[in-house]
Amino acid sequence: MTVDAENLLRLEHQVCFALNNATRAFGAIYRDALRDLNLTYPQYLAMMALWEHGELTVKRLGELLRLDSGTLSPLLKRLEAAGLVVRERSPLDERSVLVSPTSAGTALRERAALVPAEVAARAGLDADELRQLRGLLGRLTDRLDAADAPGKC
Repeated sequence: MTVDAENLLRLEHQVCFALNNATRAFGAIYRDALRDLNLTYPQYLAMMALWEHGELTVKRLGELLRLDSGTLSPLLKRLEAAGLVVRERSPLDERSVLVSPTSAGTALRERAALVPAEVAARAGLDADELRQLRGLLGRLTDRLDAADAPGKC
């Protein structure tokens, strides 16, 4: 099916609209899945990065999560207040702040391990479909990043 010029601006033809709707729907599912952990979705992502990598600088954590410091700092402050992470200046570089999970933050990982299966089940996609979707979204992100890079156009 081809889309004529008149129909190009229909919502149903917009990839960005479909992605936005999927993001909102996933957000609702994650809110439910994370309620018992007392985590928001961004906090969950931060904890996953820390569980995977251990101690990270705030800068590196921001790079992994694609969050700027204005968004990341309040998120980390709330995780620290909840006793899940600790932030401290690097002894090697006073300008750098290190973030690491506390014992309570590490213990939360066991309960959080149930979240991906719950979300996948509620999404109604099998493991192969989820893998394909992740791959396609990763390629899309890489291409959009490249198109947005300085010097392109």
